[in-house]
Formats: sequence, structure tokens, C-alpha cells
Amino acid sequence: MTEQAKPNEQAEESKQDNPAQENSANDQADTVELSGEQAVISKLETELAEAKAKLADQQDLMLRIKADAENARRRASQDVEKAHKFALEKFAGDLLPVVDNLERALAFINREDEAFTGIVEGVELTMKSFLDTVAKYGVQQIDPQGQPFNPDLHQAMTIQPSADVAPNTVTFVMQKGYELNGRLLRPAMVGVSKAPE
Repeated sequence: MTEQAKPNEQAEESKQDNPAQENSANDQADTVELSGEQAVISKLETELAEAKAKLADQQDLMLRIKADAENARRRASQDVEKAHKFALEKFAGDLLPVVDNLERALAFINREDEAFTGIVEGVELTMKSFLDTVAKYGVQQIDPQGQPFNPDLHQAMTIQPSADVAPNTVTFVMQKGYELNGRLLRPAMVGVSKAPE
């Protein structure tokens, strides 16, 4: 028994004789434990970074979907508004020859002949009533007499030299133009001045 006790005693003595070895063994055990904790921390940090990246992607996707939905809602609202504003476009365009005929009738009636006074007044009242009615629905007449030529609203039918007015001025209107809620239905057909040669 004494022989068996001797190796244990020797180990105890060597531990007491060399405390640095014992501390080194403890440090290694702590290091191993810290390494395990560090691995867990590292794994959790990686998972957190992935979760944050996924969250950022999801938020970006949500913002894009929200923006797309808002754009679709705005486009639908604009389409409905345009449908309300311009639903009468074809109908109003088909009525323009009626106004043209009333204007031609007034232009050709002899206003000096008293026999036509009632007719002139009747046609003028009819035309005024007609224009007032269509104006309620957004139809406006374009009568550019004496105004600068605007190619967006006017169609030049002839260009004549004139010393009386500035160049590019509407000198006469062959046919008045019309617009519906700011959209051109028909350009005014006009004669335009140019500088004399």
C-alpha cells in the first residue's frame, strides 16, 4: 500500500513544487470554456447580422410595395378624374359644326335689312345659349383675333405680310377653336402676319 500511495504523493508534491503548471492547466480549462462561449457569441452575432439584413430587405420590400400601391391608387384616381373630365370629348367635338353653322349664318345675314333683325337676334341668342351651356361642361371657345400666334392652339392657314401688326400675330380667324377642360378639341384656323418685304 505504501507503494501505491507514493505515486499519489509524488503527484501532490509535484503540484506543490510547481504551482505554475497548475495555473497553466486552469488557464487552459478557462480558455476552452471561453472559446466555447466565444463560439456561441460568434454564432449569435452572425445570426443577428443575418436577421438584421433580412429585416432590412423586408422593410425595403414593404416600402416598395407600399409605393407601388400608392402609385396604383394615384393612377386610378387620375384615370377616374380624366374619365369624368373628358367623357364628353367626342360629344363636344360633334357639336362644334353646329356652332360653326350658327356663326356662318350670322356672318351672311344682311344686318342692315330690318326684315332680318328678328332672325339675327334669334340666331345670336341661340348661339349664346349654346355656348353658355357647353361652357358649364368645360368647353371654351378659342378666338385668337389680334393675339400672338400659338402653334399649340392655332393652325396657320395663311401667312400674309402686314405693316399694321407685329409679325406672328393672328390677323383673322377662319374658324374658331375649342378646348375641353384645358385639352384642345380643335385648333383655331387662322391667318398670321409676317414682316413686309
